[in-house]
Amino acid sequence: MTSPILITGAGQRIGLALAKHLRSAGQKVIITYRTRHSSIDELESLGITCLPADFKSNETIFDFIATLKSHTQSLKAIIHNASSWDCEANNPDSADLFDNMMRIHAKAPYLINLNCADLLIAHQNNEHTPADIIHLTDYVVETGSPKHLAYAASKAALDNLTRSFSAKFAPQIKVNSVAPSLIIFNQDDDEAYRKKTLKKSLMGIEPGCQEIINSVELLLNSHYITGRSIPVDGGRHLK
Repeated sequence: MTSPILITGAGQRIGLALAKHLRSAGQKVIITYRTRHSSIDELESLGITCLPADFKSNETIFDFIATLKSHTQSLKAIIHNASSWDCEANNPDSADLFDNMMRIHAKAPYLINLNCADLLIAHQNNEHTPADIIHLTDYVVETGSPKHLAYAASKAALDNLTRSFSAKFAPQIKVNSVAPSLIIFNQDDDEAYRKKTLKKSLMGIEPGCQEIINSVELLLNSHYITGRSIPVDGGRHLK
């Protein structure tokens, strides 16, 4: 029986697009969501298992892992997409912000990877091909961010975990990252912001979720790439 792919934080935007794409290709999919948007009804209608999860504490992370293991005995891949684009300007309690960013972007993936490795190895044993862990990090891993200090630090921690886990889990599990900059705008982003942001990359476009889907498919289809990060930034690093 085909092992499912787990995508965290797939109720909207990139995670939602990934879930729908993989399911349309015949792949079994399990997703997590924090807020039940109407998209969750759509995903469930497609046969996707949707599990509520809020990675707000160690207890809730372990509760999710237990729930996940009650739904499946193996996983083909884990795609860590759950994210919070939060910043110091919106959070007077900087200590709480830092803890939240580290827990969502680093601790939750760390604990899920450690405690769900058995599910991934079960797939590898059955199919005789490597399972996958894919971390969605961020362009700011390379540059830092003066307006999103804690966010950037937590994504950098996740980037580092990519290399550590790839060494720990090889050859049964490949571990890689995808590091995007702008992929899709938010609906409330005004025209001035959009123009300013588009100028930051060489390509100067809003590429859409298909660019992330393409990168994820490359990693899932490879039997050899591990411990690497794929930049999806439109040449922003050269501006």
